[in-house]
Amino acid sequence: MKIKPVRVVVTEEGADGIARVSSDTLAERIFHRDHRPVAMTDLWQISKVPASIIEDGQQNPDETFTLKPDSGGVKFRVVQFDPEPVQTVKRIDGRDVFAEMGAESEHATGARHPYMHKTQTVDFGIVLEGSITMLLDEDDIQVSAGDMIIQRGTNHAWSNRTNEPCLVAFVLADADAENQFQ
Repeated sequence: MKIKPVRVVVTEEGADGIARVSSDTLAERIFHRDHRPVAMTDLWQISKVPASIIEDGQQNPDETFTLKPDSGGVKFRVVQFDPEPVQTVKRIDGRDVFAEMGAESEHATGARHPYMHKTQTVDFGIVLEGSITMLLDEDDIQVSAGDMIIQRGTNHAWSNRTNEPCLVAFVLADADAENQFQ
């Protein structure tokens, strides 16, 4: 898998009141495993909302990768989904991958896709390039470049059934588990 680099430009206001670029780098915090053609690139994390304007949301690439944001926080990431071979999906147990991200309890064991999961987050997704299928418990929804997804703490998985990579930007906001759909 050739992972597309993601450039992150961060601004700040100096003591003189002038806005300027504080950093302009390629994101280095990438989670990828060879057995699945998916790469998650973390761009920024906010520890709580309302956010501190001066908080440095860049995470150290050596820190343990986590699927969801901190309690009360927000995470911004880009996910690259390369085409997913059907024969590979049938042989995989996604539980280990979720365990590596500290999210084993979010994995939906025995679901129709090995990476089906549910997190206590509201996720805002913007398909930047390509197209992908969002799998819910019973439905498959095809989304393409320019489409927006608002995923509100339900079981879901992603499957790229095309021949081209798909890039999706996600903003994940921690959500209150007490107020769920009944």
